[in-house]
Order: sequence, then C-alpha cells, then structure tokens
Amino acid sequence: MVKVRSRLYFILLAGFFFTLLSPQLHTQEIPSIVPPAEFLQGGEEVLFPFLNLDVRQPQNGEEVALSVQLLLILGVLSLAPSIILLMTSFLRIAIVFDFVRRALSLQSVPPTQVLMGIALFLTIFIMWPTLDRVYTNAYEPMAREEIGVQEAYSRFESEMRVFMYRQMTNSPDSIRLFMRMSELPRPENLSQVPTHVLIPAFVLHEMTVSFKIGILLFIPFIIIDMVVSSVLMSMGMIMLPPVMISMPFKLILFVMVDGWTLLTQQLVASFL
Repeated sequence: MVKVRSRLYFILLAGFFFTLLSPQLHTQEIPSIVPPAEFLQGGEEVLFPFLNLDVRQPQNGEEVALSVQLLLILGVLSLAPSIILLMTSFLRIAIVFDFVRRALSLQSVPPTQVLMGIALFLTIFIMWPTLDRVYTNAYEPMAREEIGVQEAYSRFESEMRVFMYRQMTNSPDSIRLFMRMSELPRPENLSQVPTHVLIPAFVLHEMTVSFKIGILLFIPFIIIDMVVSSVLMSMGMIMLPPVMISMPFKLILFVMVDGWTLLTQQLVASFL
C-alpha cells in the first residue's frame, strides 16, 4: 500500500514539473471555440444589436420625473399579481377551499398547489364577463389608438369597481368603516367612493363572507367528530385518536353528497 502511494505521488510530481518545463505548452496556440463577431448566413452579414444602459445624473426635472415613473411602474408590475387577486373572486374561493380541507381533517390532500390552481381557474370563469368588457371597452380602443392609456386605465378601473361594489351591495358595512376611518363624507353612490377605500373594503368583505361559509362547512363535520368521540369514550377506547376514526366517515359523507360539485356551484352562485 505504501509503495502504491509513493508511485502515485511520483507520477503527480513528474507531471507537474513536465508542465512547467515544457515550452510547447506555453507557446502552442489553443484553438478558439468562441465564434467570430460577424458570420455569414446565406451570403448576408448578421448583425447583433448592442444594448447599453447608462447611469448618470439627471440633466433636468423631466428626466427625474421619468426615472421616478419608471421605478413606480416596476414596483406596480411586481405587485400586480397580488393586487389583481385581491380585486377578484380568488380570495373567497381560496379561503373556502382551505376550510374544506381542514374540516375533512386532511393535511395535504388535495395539495395546496392543486387547490390554488382550481381557485385560479374558477376565478377566471367568474371574472370572464368583467374581463371581456375590459378587453372590449379598454384594450381594443387603446390598441386601435382611439383612446389613450389614461382613458383605458379609467375604463378598466370602472369595470373592476362595479364588480367589487356588486359583491358588497347587501352588506356595505365595510365601505362605511373605511369611509369613516378616512374621515370622508357619506357617499350617495358608487362614484363618490374612492378606489383606495373600495379595495380594502372589498378585501375585508370577502374575508368575512369566506369565514361565514367556512363555519357552515365545519358544522356537519364537527357533529361527526363529536359522535365518533362519544362512541369511543363509551367503549373505553380513550387512547385511540377520534380524528383517525372520523376522517373516513367524513370522506364518505362528502363523496356521497357530491361535495365538490355542491361547493363549486354555491361559490359561483354567491358571486352571480
């Protein structure tokens, strides 16, 4: 074993000294694998664009304003998914689905990604009429250069405001709350409610409605848990977890009544 190691060290040292002393390795040209900057394709020269980004001091106030606008636009784009999800039906659907999974005593079935995907496609289904009106009244005229960006944004905002206000028609308490906290006068119609007041009021309303639905969903499954726990205690099986026994009965009940169909139908009907 010692002889093998000594031979190995000798070979490594010999290779190292050979690399240092060999003049051919220092003078030999290594072929380049980087393609040239210009190459021909079909007999024509292909040019690559040159991109440059300069960071310098602004020359006037217009450049400062443009830089601030660019930063604000980038910030809004990064928060756009969260803003859009909070202004649609996604919040209510996602919370209700999570309540259903907890009521069934399931930890990771269905997975969170699956539930969020179902909630996203249900949101698209529910919001499709609103999105279609936005596309017809805002995007298409702006693409044809009939209206400007500001007018297109106003039309998009008006459609989203109408959707949010329709959900709070029967319970406008959240609007009154935020109007009172903003120290604004009592509005007489929708146009007098600012958007920065309407959005948090809508979010609060959606959370309240989703929790009410979750409580109603929990009631039958809590009854099953109580019955199973009482039976186990009467039989003297105190050490056996009641959740382990009640979960199959919950799943059987949920499948027998076609729970996913009923839940989806009622969720969609709650928005329409």
